[in-house]
Amino acid sequence: MNQYVTGAIIKKLREERKMTQSDLAEKLFISDKTVSKWETGKGYPDITLIESLADALGISVIELMSGNDVTNKNRSFNMKKAKLYVCPICGNVIVSTGEAVVSCCGITLPFLEAEESENEHLINVEKVEDEYYVTVNHEMSKEHHISFIAKANDDSVEIVKLYPEGNAQARFKINGMYKLYCYCNRHGLFVLTKW
Repeated sequence: MNQYVTGAIIKKLREERKMTQSDLAEKLFISDKTVSKWETGKGYPDITLIESLADALGISVIELMSGNDVTNKNRSFNMKKAKLYVCPICGNVIVSTGEAVVSCCGITLPFLEAEESENEHLINVEKVEDEYYVTVNHEMSKEHHISFIAKANDDSVEIVKLYPEGNAQARFKINGMYKLYCYCNRHGLFVLTKW
């Protein structure tokens, strides 16, 4: 994330919306010279204008601050396309159904890219009656542990939160699983797609 909204971002977003500097200035009740100063790097928007600037450009404040105009193309909300985010500060787990700008504890979070489940992050699945019993043979200390195990299919994502000094295990009803995930607090997200 940029430390602040840069002139290059303002110009890029303004031009994408086919607005002139005067058009933008009029929406913000400022002069077009002020917009020009922002775009040439001779000044920055006052913090009190950030929300109005985002509105004028038709995006959220988070998108403006990140410099990205995010459009979720997953209109059908297919949960196979779900993205997971974990806040490194508070551990909050957030799921989106597609492209999004996600923020927690004052920082913009990148979505987690999963690696194949293997070695100490190998996800094991055993069928027990009408459930999948999922385990990860992994250390579960306060310093190094599996934080959650999740299951995703066409219409849902289920997350089982795990705690240090417990067991890295979860149970999920059998109903067309597509992917299983586990999240290691040191090494990130791992996925199992075939079992």
